[in-house]
Order: sequence, then C-alpha cells, then structure tokens
Amino acid sequence: MERSDPDLADEARTAVEWLTGGEPLETVTQLDVCEFLWYTLPLKVGGDHERLARSLGRLLQLGGMQRYAALCESPTTARILRTYARDGEDAGTAAYQEALEATGVLPPNVPDLQWSMIMGPEELGAHIACSAALELAIISGDDVDRVALTRRWLTQPRADLGGDNWLHRVHGERLNRWVLGRGPARRELAQPFEVRLHAPVKAQPIPALRRLLALAASETSIPMRLAPSAPALRLRELAERELGALSRDGATLTLTREGRRLLDSPEAMWEAVTRLLLARGEHEFEVSAREAALMLLADGVLMSPAQLRERVAEVVGGEGWHPRTGLDDVTKPVAELVEQLTALELAFGDELAIRMTRVGQLASLAALRAHALRPRKYVNST
Repeated sequence: MERSDPDLADEARTAVEWLTGGEPLETVTQLDVCEFLWYTLPLKVGGDHERLARSLGRLLQLGGMQRYAALCESPTTARILRTYARDGEDAGTAAYQEALEATGVLPPNVPDLQWSMIMGPEELGAHIACSAALELAIISGDDVDRVALTRRWLTQPRADLGGDNWLHRVHGERLNRWVLGRGPARRELAQPFEVRLHAPVKAQPIPALRRLLALAASETSIPMRLAPSAPALRLRELAERELGALSRDGATLTLTREGRRLLDSPEAMWEAVTRLLLARGEHEFEVSAREAALMLLADGVLMSPAQLRERVAEVVGGEGWHPRTGLDDVTKPVAELVEQLTALELAFGDELAIRMTRVGQLASLAALRAHALRPRKYVNST
C-alpha cells in the first residue's frame, strides 16, 4: 500500500492497529469491522474519520478481504460517521446500534443467556464465536434462525474448550463474579453456593398460589371475604399487584390473562414466583438485604426474626452499604421477603422463628441462581 497509495498508508496503519489490537489480520470478523467503523473510529480515534475508513478499506481490499473493504466505503458507514459529526454521540451511537442489528451478525439474546453490556473474558469469547458462526451462515446463503443458531453454538460441546460449552463457561464466570462480591462476610456466605447454583433448579409446584388462581378460574371471580388471615390477604395482594395474575373489580378479584398463563404452566408460575423473591426494590441495598436473607435461610435452618435481621445487617454492612439507622434499614426488605415466603407457603414463620419448607429452599436457590446469572449492565442503564 505504501507503493500504490502512499498518501493513505499512514492512515491505514493507524486504522488497522485500532481494528486488530495487534492480532493477525485474519482473525478479524465482520462484527469487529462494524464496531470499529461505527463506534470506535468516531469516538476514540482522532483525524479525518471518513479518510481513515477509506484507507482501511483500501488495505483490506489489497489483503483480499473484499467484503470488509466494502463496509469501509459503504453508504451506511458514511451516514453513521456524518451523524456523529453533525448530531453528536447519542445520535451516532443510536445509528450504529441500528445498523449493527441489521447486519444479522450480532448474537441475539436467547432463553438461556442475555448478553451483558460489560462482558468478562469468557462471555466475550462466546459472543465473538457466536457472531462468527452467524456471519458464516449468512455468507453461505443459509436461511438463518439467529436465535436457534446462537443457542446451538452456545450449548454444543466443543473440542477447543475441552468438551465444555460456551454457555457453561459464561455461567461459571458470572457465578464466580457474584460470589466474589463486596465484603468478606458476603463472600463467606456466598462461597458454598457457587457449585450449588451451576445446575438449573427444577420447577416445583406452588400449591397456595395455584389454589387461589384455580378458584378464580372456576368461579370467575373471588369475593373479598371478611377477616381473611394475614398470609391469605398477602397472597391475594401478591397475586394481584406483584404478579398481575388477578384483577380487582370492586370487591371481587378475577383471573387475568397472565394469571391464566401461570395457572396453565407450572414452569411459568415457578419462574414468576422465584423472580419475585429478588425483584429490584427502590434501592440496590434492598436487593442485597433480600439476597443475604435467602442465602441464610436456603438450608432450612430455624432462625428468629431478630437473628435474621442481625446477620443480614452484618452481611450488607460488610458489602460497603452504610445504612442510616443500622438494623432498622434491613428490617423492611427482610420483613417483606418473609411475608412473601409465608404467603406462598414457602416458609413457616411467626414473631418467634422462621424456617423454609423444602420447596422454599429450592425456590431460594432458583432465585439466587437467576440473580447471580443476570447480565451486567451499566449503572445508569434502564
């Protein structure tokens, strides 16, 4: 290129160093090229961006990588670079994300895995491998089911991983990061769960909720009777407000479409209930308190409410949270969790003691596993 296009050689050298990060050129994928042209170049590289893109295209063409060279000189690239220059970073980033999705090589979320915004090494490796598989399928002219292909690529045992699969690697990475959370008390409490949470927890029946929804389905509506027990009243409230399974019309409660879905599918009911146990509160502190309480109760030990609050306060305090009023701050999230558990008959408790049922222990593990395996997002992400 220095011989044929000396005026562009310096720009091409700059661009290809950013693109490859020092790796061989043959390791580059379409996803790498798109992310460089539409994100890295306009936000991190100085100079004339359109000229840099053209110089990279010329270099890739000389290297026999015509498809990638065409991306460098495409109208899409020119439009995105001009959007950044004219309308700013937010508009440019939105244009980049829209164009990247349209390529088809961006691995979609699948039932087993939602991709993180902040990826660890294993997840990044899995993401790159899935993107390369999608790219190969597209250029081969296949009718690509992106979700099915990504899921297959994630779950298929691979020789280069020693017989392991990418999904297992990503889950292991996320579980390890979850265990190594803030504070020694939190790490000590979470450590035994790293192995226990690797395997999915089989869905279990939730008889209390099923009875309530079945009653609504069979009678069309549930009259609000006088003086129900506290757990029964809390179960109705939970089904109506937190699960959206019942709707209120005056003094009656009727089954909603969501309620019918939960009633018809034990798996869907189990997922909804276990997700509820660690639903995001008004503050991440509340989630940490509920998480600590579930770990403390998950083995079916008998604890007094005072003991539970004290241990939870110790754990979340060691994580770096600084509650304004000590034990009083953990009282609300822990009490709300206990109310949910007892209303769903996942635990038995009163003012003296609380203990998980066997199904409650499994529900705790399922909730903790889903929380530990959740994708990492930026703090300001909605």
